[in-house]
Amino acid sequence: MKTIYMDNNATTRVAPEVVEEMLPFFSDLYGNPSSMHAFGGNVGATLKTARERVATLLGALPEEILFTSCGTESDSTAIHAAIRANPDKRHIITTRVEHPAVKSLGEHLAQNGYRVTFVPVDRRGRLDLDFLYRNLSDDTAVVSVMWANNETGTIFPVEEIARKVKDRGIVFHSDAVQAVGKIPINMADSAIDMLSLSGHKLHAPKGIGVLYLRKGTRFAPFLVGGHQEAGRRAGTENTASIIGMGRAAQLAMAWLRDENTRVRALRDKLETELLKRVPNAMINGDPDNRLPNTTSIAFEFIEGEGILLLMDQYGICASSGSACTSGSLEPSHVLRAMGVPFTAAHGSIRYSLSIYNTEEEIDFVIDKMPSIIERLRRMSPFWQGNQSA
Repeated sequence: MKTIYMDNNATTRVAPEVVEEMLPFFSDLYGNPSSMHAFGGNVGATLKTARERVATLLGALPEEILFTSCGTESDSTAIHAAIRANPDKRHIITTRVEHPAVKSLGEHLAQNGYRVTFVPVDRRGRLDLDFLYRNLSDDTAVVSVMWANNETGTIFPVEEIARKVKDRGIVFHSDAVQAVGKIPINMADSAIDMLSLSGHKLHAPKGIGVLYLRKGTRFAPFLVGGHQEAGRRAGTENTASIIGMGRAAQLAMAWLRDENTRVRALRDKLETELLKRVPNAMINGDPDNRLPNTTSIAFEFIEGEGILLLMDQYGICASSGSACTSGSLEPSHVLRAMGVPFTAAHGSIRYSLSIYNTEEEIDFVIDKMPSIIERLRRMSPFWQGNQSA
């Protein structure tokens, strides 16, 4: 049975071109890039190339690129750096729909003496910007707002927010893990101070991330030790994965048009046909302003876990929410914050596509999903009760 993978917001296939470029660094080119000899120095030169490739993708300077282990480390590093650079400020602003990498950190800091404001969203997942701006104060150390939501794909106006925040002299960070490689980003024209991304969300391996750190931004390292990353992140470089990250960044630039044309068209076809063929289904998020690869569809009166299990019997991979929270039986915190009805939040499925998906796969999913939903609803007392009413 063929696997039809539509869970790319959870993780992506490592591109064959990335694997090919990484392989020599597991065997022949095993030198430590920090060594003084030429054998290690040659490896160090390849890291420089990888850094330049990531910088080009982001419209940044190479010296503004800091390699980390993942998006979560990048988020934690950015937020801790901002509060350590402003020790007299005890206020943090973020949103109710952040990835757990930021949301859980905010809750942790709130339990340890910080005042944390969580910005609400409306039914389409759009931020209450007036609320955010009203809560800016001289005590605010950092504002952290994701560029695009990992569950609904809703894109936030982070460029506008960053300018407003910078006008108040406050540090601004964005978790752009889902946005990088799917929409154009140019940090040279941005007021964003720090930005996080993760390799395994754009066809690089797991275990490699990036923190963009605008030149001149006050910064305190999260990991202290050796001189790596210009003294900003200690620890021997994850050489092969950094090389892979660089190649993935290069590919992401080449694939950006395809993401926003062919992949978007596939997403739209999937969404349109499922809404047409399945009653009591609805879109979660902002249909007019979201990532080109993502749709979150709520199938009312049934459980998302049941949908995923039946989909899995056909080899279809999707998600009921963030991969970092899908082990919970509770509805997604994102959908709860949006005010999605309980009967719909429990039956919400996120389909997230990539450049590797085909129209044949979309047609297969469109063909199978209506019978899956119908089967589960026949067993659902909630559905039967709703029909009786």
